[in-house]
Amino acid sequence: MTTTRPTVGMVYPGHAAEDEYPAAARTLGVHLPVAHVYGTDLHAVAELLDLGSPDRLAGGAEQLAAHGPQAVMWACTSGSFVYGPEGARDQVAELARRTGVPTSSTSLAFVAGLEALGSARVAVAATYPRVVADLFGEFLAAAGVEVVSLTGAGIDTAAEVGTLGPDEVAELAVRHDHPRAEVLLVPDTAMRTLDVLPRLEARLGKPVLTANQVTIWYGLRLAGARPHAPTLGTLFARK
Repeated sequence: MTTTRPTVGMVYPGHAAEDEYPAAARTLGVHLPVAHVYGTDLHAVAELLDLGSPDRLAGGAEQLAAHGPQAVMWACTSGSFVYGPEGARDQVAELARRTGVPTSSTSLAFVAGLEALGSARVAVAATYPRVVADLFGEFLAAAGVEVVSLTGAGIDTAAEVGTLGPDEVAELAVRHDHPRAEVLLVPDTAMRTLDVLPRLEARLGKPVLTANQVTIWYGLRLAGARPHAPTLGTLFARK
Protein backbone atom coordinates (compact mmCIF):
# COMPACT_ATOMS: atom_id res chain seq x y z
CA MET A 1 0.00 0.00 0.00
CA THR A 2 1.32 3.45 -0.90
CA THR A 3 0.20 6.92 0.14
CA THR A 4 0.59 10.42 -1.24
CA ARG A 5 1.55 11.69 2.22
CA PRO A 6 5.23 11.80 3.17
CA THR A 7 5.88 8.43 4.79
CA VAL A 8 8.68 7.58 7.20
CA GLY A 9 8.85 4.08 8.61
CA MET A 10 9.86 3.73 12.25
CA VAL A 11 11.60 0.61 13.51
CA TYR A 12 10.79 0.85 17.21
CA PRO A 13 12.09 -1.31 20.09
CA GLY A 14 9.38 -3.05 22.10
CA HIS A 15 6.49 -0.99 23.47
CA ALA A 16 6.71 2.20 25.53
CA ALA A 17 6.03 5.58 23.88
CA GLU A 18 5.29 4.57 20.30
CA ASP A 19 1.92 6.36 20.52
CA GLU A 20 3.85 9.61 20.00
CA TYR A 21 4.32 8.70 16.33
CA PRO A 22 0.67 8.59 15.23
CA ALA A 23 -0.01 11.68 17.35
CA ALA A 24 2.78 13.59 15.61
CA ALA A 25 1.68 12.24 12.23
CA ARG A 26 -1.76 13.81 12.73
CA THR A 27 -0.20 17.15 13.66
CA LEU A 28 2.16 17.10 10.70
CA GLY A 29 -0.13 15.58 8.07
CA VAL A 30 2.30 12.75 7.37
CA HIS A 31 2.38 8.97 7.75
CA LEU A 32 4.66 7.43 10.40
CA PRO A 33 4.02 3.67 10.47
CA VAL A 34 5.71 1.79 13.31
CA ALA A 35 7.23 -1.70 13.17
CA HIS A 36 8.23 -3.27 16.47
CA VAL A 37 11.37 -5.27 17.12
CA TYR A 38 11.91 -7.17 20.32
CA GLY A 39 14.75 -7.96 22.66
CA THR A 40 15.30 -7.16 26.31
CA ASP A 41 14.45 -3.57 27.24
CA LEU A 42 17.30 -3.38 29.74
CA HIS A 43 19.53 -0.30 29.53
CA ALA A 44 22.76 -2.29 29.56
CA VAL A 45 25.49 -2.40 26.92
CA ALA A 46 25.35 -6.08 25.92
CA GLU A 47 21.56 -6.06 25.71
CA LEU A 48 21.53 -2.84 23.67
CA LEU A 49 24.07 -4.25 21.22
CA ASP A 50 21.79 -7.23 20.74
CA LEU A 51 18.71 -5.02 20.35
CA GLY A 52 20.32 -3.06 17.52
CA SER A 53 21.70 -6.09 15.68
CA PRO A 54 21.31 -6.29 11.89
CA ASP A 55 18.92 -9.23 11.89
CA ARG A 56 16.52 -7.58 14.34
CA LEU A 57 16.48 -4.32 12.38
CA ALA A 58 16.06 -6.14 9.08
CA GLY A 59 12.93 -7.77 10.48
CA GLY A 60 11.51 -4.35 11.28
CA ALA A 61 12.34 -3.08 7.81
CA GLU A 62 10.50 -6.01 6.26
CA GLN A 63 7.37 -5.12 8.22
CA LEU A 64 7.49 -1.54 6.93
CA ALA A 65 7.88 -2.40 3.24
CA ALA A 66 4.11 -2.60 2.67
CA HIS A 67 3.80 1.09 3.59
CA GLY A 68 6.15 2.23 0.82
CA PRO A 69 8.22 4.56 3.04
CA GLN A 70 10.39 7.26 1.51
CA ALA A 71 12.74 6.93 4.51
CA VAL A 72 13.23 4.62 7.48
CA MET A 73 14.48 5.41 10.99
CA TRP A 74 15.84 3.12 13.70
CA ALA A 75 13.85 4.84 16.43
CA CYS A 76 16.16 4.06 19.30
CA THR A 77 18.84 6.23 20.86
CA SER A 78 20.74 3.82 23.11
CA GLY A 79 20.47 0.97 20.58
CA SER A 80 22.38 3.12 18.11
CA PHE A 81 24.95 5.18 20.06
CA VAL A 82 26.06 2.09 21.98
CA TYR A 83 27.80 1.04 18.76
CA GLY A 84 29.93 4.19 18.78
CA PRO A 85 30.07 6.77 15.96
CA GLU A 86 31.45 4.49 13.25
CA GLY A 87 29.35 1.55 14.36
CA ALA A 88 26.18 3.65 14.34
CA ARG A 89 26.89 4.70 10.75
CA ASP A 90 27.57 1.11 9.76
CA GLN A 91 24.34 0.06 11.47
CA VAL A 92 22.18 2.38 9.38
CA ALA A 93 24.17 1.69 6.21
CA GLU A 94 23.31 -1.99 6.54
CA LEU A 95 19.69 -1.16 7.30
CA ALA A 96 19.58 1.16 4.26
CA ARG A 97 20.81 -1.72 2.13
CA ARG A 98 17.78 -3.69 3.31
CA THR A 99 15.27 -0.85 2.95
CA GLY A 100 16.49 0.67 -0.31
CA VAL A 101 15.62 4.17 0.95
CA PRO A 102 17.43 6.84 3.03
CA THR A 103 17.81 5.41 6.51
CA SER A 104 19.18 6.69 9.82
CA SER A 105 18.80 6.43 13.60
CA THR A 106 17.83 8.55 16.58
CA SER A 107 21.42 9.10 17.72
CA LEU A 108 22.43 10.44 14.32
CA ALA A 109 19.24 12.52 14.26
CA PHE A 110 20.33 14.31 17.45
CA VAL A 111 23.56 15.35 15.74
CA ALA A 112 21.67 16.48 12.63
CA GLY A 113 19.25 18.48 14.76
CA LEU A 114 22.08 20.32 16.49
CA GLU A 115 23.66 21.10 13.13
CA ALA A 116 20.34 22.50 11.90
CA LEU A 117 20.11 24.75 14.96
CA GLY A 118 23.74 25.83 14.63
CA SER A 119 24.37 24.76 18.21
CA ALA A 120 27.19 22.66 19.62
CA ARG A 121 27.06 23.15 23.42
CA VAL A 122 24.54 20.96 25.20
CA ALA A 123 23.30 19.54 28.46
CA VAL A 124 22.01 15.97 28.46
CA ALA A 125 19.16 14.81 30.69
CA ALA A 126 19.30 11.05 30.15
CA THR A 127 17.17 8.35 31.70
CA TYR A 128 19.88 5.70 31.49
CA PRO A 129 22.27 4.31 34.08
CA ARG A 130 25.44 6.38 34.10
CA VAL A 131 27.59 3.89 32.17
CA VAL A 132 25.16 4.03 29.24
CA ALA A 133 24.62 7.79 29.48
CA ASP A 134 28.39 8.30 29.28
CA LEU A 135 28.46 6.45 25.94
CA PHE A 136 25.98 8.99 24.57
CA GLY A 137 28.26 11.78 25.78
CA GLU A 138 31.19 10.17 24.00
CA PHE A 139 29.11 9.77 20.84
CA LEU A 140 28.22 13.47 20.88
CA ALA A 141 31.78 14.54 21.62
CA ALA A 142 33.03 12.56 18.61
CA ALA A 143 30.62 14.63 16.49
CA GLY A 144 32.14 17.88 17.76
CA VAL A 145 29.46 18.57 20.36
CA GLU A 146 30.52 20.12 23.69
CA VAL A 147 28.69 18.35 26.51
CA VAL A 148 28.74 20.77 29.46
CA SER A 149 26.54 18.59 31.66
CA LEU A 150 25.39 14.98 31.46
CA THR A 151 23.16 13.16 33.90
CA GLY A 152 22.07 9.53 33.96
CA ALA A 153 18.88 9.09 35.97
CA GLY A 154 19.62 5.40 36.53
CA ILE A 155 16.38 3.97 35.12
CA ASP A 156 17.11 0.38 34.19
CA THR A 157 14.41 -0.43 31.63
CA ALA A 158 12.54 1.23 28.78
CA ALA A 159 9.27 -0.05 30.23
CA GLU A 160 9.86 1.98 33.39
CA VAL A 161 10.72 5.08 31.36
CA GLY A 162 7.43 4.68 29.49
CA THR A 163 5.47 5.04 32.73
CA LEU A 164 6.77 8.56 33.43
CA GLY A 165 4.03 11.18 33.29
CA PRO A 166 4.33 14.68 31.80
CA ASP A 167 5.24 16.33 35.10
CA GLU A 168 7.94 13.74 35.82
CA VAL A 169 9.38 14.17 32.33
CA ALA A 170 9.42 17.95 32.69
CA GLU A 171 11.02 17.74 36.15
CA LEU A 172 13.78 15.42 34.92
CA ALA A 173 14.53 17.72 31.99
CA VAL A 174 14.53 20.99 33.95
CA ARG A 175 16.53 19.55 36.83
CA HIS A 176 19.34 18.49 34.51
CA ASP A 177 19.62 21.57 32.31
CA HIS A 178 22.76 23.69 32.57
CA PRO A 179 23.00 27.50 32.21
CA ARG A 180 25.91 27.22 29.74
CA ALA A 181 24.07 24.83 27.45
CA GLU A 182 22.61 26.26 24.25
CA VAL A 183 20.34 23.22 23.86
CA LEU A 184 19.00 20.57 26.23
CA LEU A 185 18.97 17.00 24.91
CA VAL A 186 16.54 14.44 26.32
CA PRO A 187 17.36 11.04 24.79
CA ASP A 188 15.29 7.81 25.00
CA THR A 189 12.44 7.06 22.59
CA ALA A 190 10.70 5.23 25.46
CA MET A 191 9.89 8.62 27.03
CA ARG A 192 6.82 10.64 26.05
CA THR A 193 8.03 14.21 25.55
CA LEU A 194 6.14 15.77 22.65
CA ASP A 195 3.29 17.19 24.74
CA VAL A 196 5.67 18.89 27.17
CA LEU A 197 8.03 20.42 24.60
CA PRO A 198 6.36 23.86 24.34
CA ARG A 199 6.32 24.45 28.09
CA LEU A 200 9.84 23.07 28.50
CA GLU A 201 11.27 25.43 25.91
CA ALA A 202 9.32 28.36 27.36
CA ARG A 203 10.53 27.59 30.87
CA LEU A 204 14.17 27.06 29.92
CA GLY A 205 14.39 29.73 27.24
CA LYS A 206 16.27 27.44 24.86
CA PRO A 207 15.61 24.68 22.32
CA VAL A 208 14.95 21.22 23.70
CA LEU A 209 15.61 18.18 21.52
CA THR A 210 13.98 14.91 22.49
CA ALA A 211 14.37 11.44 21.05
CA ASN A 212 11.02 10.91 19.31
CA GLN A 213 11.00 14.53 18.14
CA VAL A 214 14.39 14.37 16.40
CA THR A 215 13.65 10.92 14.98
CA ILE A 216 10.50 12.21 13.28
CA TRP A 217 12.15 15.46 12.16
CA TYR A 218 15.19 13.81 10.61
CA GLY A 219 13.20 11.02 9.03
CA LEU A 220 11.01 13.58 7.29
CA ARG A 221 14.09 15.48 6.13
CA LEU A 222 15.46 12.29 4.62
CA ALA A 223 12.09 11.78 2.91
CA GLY A 224 12.28 15.28 1.42
CA ALA A 225 9.56 16.80 3.63
CA ARG A 226 9.86 19.82 5.93
CA PRO A 227 6.53 20.34 7.72
CA HIS A 228 6.13 23.34 10.00
CA ALA A 229 4.74 22.61 13.49
CA PRO A 230 5.83 24.96 16.33
CA THR A 231 3.97 22.81 18.87
CA LEU A 232 6.70 20.21 18.33
CA GLY A 233 9.46 22.58 19.41
CA THR A 234 12.01 24.93 17.90
CA LEU A 235 13.26 22.24 15.52
CA PHE A 236 9.88 22.09 13.79
CA ALA A 237 9.28 25.84 14.04
CA ARG A 238 12.09 26.62 11.61
CA LYS A 239 11.41 26.59 7.87
